[in-house]
Amino acid sequence: MSLVGKEVLPFKAKAFRAGEDFFDVTEEDFKGHWSIVVFYPADFSFVCPTELADVQEQLPKLKELGVEVFSVSTDTHFVHKAWHDHSETVNKITYTMIGDPSQQISRNFDVLDEETGLAQRGTFIIDPDGVIQAVEINADGIGRDASTLIDKIKAAQYVRNNPGEVCPAKWQEGEETLKPSLDLVGKI
Repeated sequence: MSLVGKEVLPFKAKAFRAGEDFFDVTEEDFKGHWSIVVFYPADFSFVCPTELADVQEQLPKLKELGVEVFSVSTDTHFVHKAWHDHSETVNKITYTMIGDPSQQISRNFDVLDEETGLAQRGTFIIDPDGVIQAVEINADGIGRDASTLIDKIKAAQYVRNNPGEVCPAKWQEGEETLKPSLDLVGKI
């Protein structure tokens, strides 16, 4: 069953962010702004740091769009800090890293691999009401490209702010959108 259009389920977890004490995060932290939640299998691994660094590279553009970024793995917040302190790549990350050792968040987002106890590579776009608007899940060996998130966020924000309009494939900000109606059936 798809999570698109569903509100994020309740959770409470410990998180790490560079230069701060550990702190609690709940589903409420995803509300009031756009959020991107990036699940990944494990700290001190191989593909994961490349993905998290790629998200960090896109962070200035995402912040301009009013987006907060959160990463989640089934590691603890202590492991996130240790990885941050010992990896040249992860040391550059400034967004919130949530620990999910109870696996509750990974289960809530339906990305937990029950056999390994690890989260799959899932990316979720959440609107300011805490409702999931987009989901992408990749196999473990396939890294994600965070640059694609910019256009997805812009499209999601446009649709939210312009009820009755939709964004076609490869839509770019400023381009024409579509207004679904009987007049369009069979004409696209």
